Amino acid sequence: MRFFSDNAAPVHPKIMQAIADANVVDTAYDGDALSQRIDAAFSELFERDVAVLWVSTGTAANCLALASLALPHQGIVCHREAHIEMDECGAPGFYTGGAKLMLVDGEGAKIAPDTISALLATIRPDVHQVQAAAVSITNATEYGLVYRPEETAAIGKLCREKQLGLHMDGARFANAISTLGCSPAEATWRAGVDVLSFGFAKNGGMNAEALVYFDPAMADITRYRRKRAGHLLSKGRFLAAQLLAFLDKDLWLENAKAANAAAQIIADAAPQRLLHPVEANEIFIRLSASEAATLRSHGFDFYDWGEGAARLVTSWHHREEDVQPLAKAIAAL
Repeated sequence: MRFFSDNAAPVHPKIMQAIADANVVDTAYDGDALSQRIDAAFSELFERDVAVLWVSTGTAANCLALASLALPHQGIVCHREAHIEMDECGAPGFYTGGAKLMLVDGEGAKIAPDTISALLATIRPDVHQVQAAAVSITNATEYGLVYRPEETAAIGKLCREKQLGLHMDGARFANAISTLGCSPAEATWRAGVDVLSFGFAKNGGMNAEALVYFDPAMADITRYRRKRAGHLLSKGRFLAAQLLAFLDKDLWLENAKAANAAAQIIADAAPQRLLHPVEANEIFIRLSASEAATLRSHGFDFYDWGEGAARLVTSWHHREEDVQPLAKAIAAL
């Protein structure tokens, strides 16, 4: 009955078991046996050699990634409603030492090459203005839309031409891949992405996120930044255990498919109310204050999203029988 956020979902039993199994004596920090396995495991998933750093929050993953792409006097192009702009409490500036977020617009929180180019064209190439160093996109976006590989590749091409790094905020990367049906490689490095924040906490994890560098050498300095930022956990094996358990038998994708399927049931119940296409596990609908009150009177919890709108988020544990009552209640309004 609670559709606030996938952050609030329970931890998957297999993840809990992996954490329990990791509760043995081992080397501290990232020298343990489990942490030593994650590069190889993610390299297999992405079909190339990668370097992976575990961190405990999506904020840390995003901002450590940005710090590796932009110096304090440089800028990072992102959507005006990107999570790094709206919901990180200034953490990108803190982690980068002052790099500026350079905001652009786009439907459904997606940005396009021409929008980026238009912004870059306004920047004089002199020391009096902040020069862009990177672009950050979110997949799936803050409004639940996904970037197709060709869309990401078009941005990646522009980034190469302009010598900009490309970061992907993948807090719901699993949900995006579930919708796209492509390989993780096609959605990331083959499309020009330099570094991915691969989210797991929203997908049934406890407190583990993966920072994936497609050029392993780029991760070297981030190891120091991670320590300095307080995210080199002394018992990091418990984070590594979660990541490995998610990759085992594609649990990460199985969970995302379940969340997406649950969202689609709700979307199908009232298509005329949709504010955005439902391509992942977030549903944005038109809902008056009285209609929202009616749903809440039946026990459904969700976030209001400005005047006359609401956001509903499904999670890995939602089954059809869990979401059908809400779908029917929305259809009956």
